[in-house]
Formats: sequence, structure tokens, C-alpha cells
Amino acid sequence: MNKKERSLLTFASMLLGFLFIILLKTQEVTGSQAVLQEKTAMPSLMQTEQENQQLSGENEKLQLELAKYAEGQSSTKLANEQLQDAKMKAGMIEVSGPGLRITLDDSKRVAIGQEDPMLFLIHEQYIRGIFNALWNGGAEAIAINGQRVTTNTEVYCSGSYIQINGTRQMPPYVIEAIGDESNLSGALNFYGIWIELGDLQKQNGLTRKPEVLSKVVIPAGSLRDYHFAEPVKEGT
Repeated sequence: MNKKERSLLTFASMLLGFLFIILLKTQEVTGSQAVLQEKTAMPSLMQTEQENQQLSGENEKLQLELAKYAEGQSSTKLANEQLQDAKMKAGMIEVSGPGLRITLDDSKRVAIGQEDPMLFLIHEQYIRGIFNALWNGGAEAIAINGQRVTTNTEVYCSGSYIQINGTRQMPPYVIEAIGDESNLSGALNFYGIWIELGDLQKQNGLTRKPEVLSKVVIPAGSLRDYHFAEPVKEGT
């Protein structure tokens, strides 16, 4: 190998070495960029995943809150319905429906001679007998002169008037009841008080006037104040 050939071989080797170094540098830069991109992408993916998890958690929380709200609304609705039902049964709500109206009034006649003047008046036992008969006939609500008859209603004579629910009532006494007209009328005719009043009407002129109505309005009753009675707790 002559001098010229050795010079060319040396130059070629140097050129190859230089190209090899450039190739290594290029791969290093490319690899560094890939690593950099990977390092940059990983936090981004992790952040996105964290955000998704956070949104998912908030969505589940929202669903639970909505479920609780719906459950609370249902409980409130049920409680209100139960309250309304209890008030209805206790006579604390104004009601209307078909039924009867019965008017009782003292006679316009006066006792003569040995006649008993008490036979010309409407007494509290007549009123009690009437609404007891109506209850037995299936009456769902009863009022006397606008006073709702409830479990707390008292009817008794106090001189020239009859006391009902703590109020003084004078004749005429209008008894209204909601229920099936045929059942109510049948119950009245079954009990002797109705027959007795009919006889007094013929003999002494008392008023006993029944009316069938398509709509009767019964007012709400009043609540009793409790000072000594307390509800019994379960398990005691």
C-alpha cells in the first residue's frame, strides 16, 4: 500500500468516525426528545385520570344527595298524608258530601192546664239519640248548629239552652250528617227516638223535619288542650 492509499484510508476512517459520532448524537437527541415527551405525557395522563376520578366521585356524591332528597321528599309526603288522614278521622278537617239535614224545634204551642210543658220542648236526649242513630247508620261526619260532633263533644241541657262543644245553642237545632241517605234514614227509623219525636210532632207540634241533600258541608272540629294526659311511650 503506497502513501496515497494510506492517506485515503485514513481520511475514510476519520470520515466514518465523524459520521458515527453524528449518528450517536442524533440518536441521543431523538431519544432525549422521546423521553422528554414521555415524561411530559405521563403527568398529563395522570392529571387527566385524577380529574376523571374527581368528577366521578362528585357525580356519585351528587347522586347520593339526590337520592336522599327524593327519600326525604317521599317521607315528608307520607308524613303529610298520614297527618291528613289522622286529622280527617279526628274531625279536624272541613268535609262535604251527600247526606241528611234534620231540623228539630220547640213547639209553637204552650201547655194548657195539666199538660206537661216539657213535652213541648226539644231536649238534649233527643239530639243525642238522633246523632247516635246516625253514627250507627254509617254517618261519616255530623254537625249540630255548625258544631262538629267529635269524641270530645258534649251535649247537655243548661236551663233554657243546650250546651254543645262549650257553646250555647238555642232552637231550632239543625243536625247535618254526611253518608248514604238510605242507610241513615233506615237507622233513624230503626231507633225509637225518631218514632217518639214523630209522635210528639203530631201531638204537641214539635218540629221534626228531615231533608235529603246532595251536598252537606260539615265544618272542622276544634282541638282539645291537654294538660295532664301524655302519650304512653313504647316499651314503658
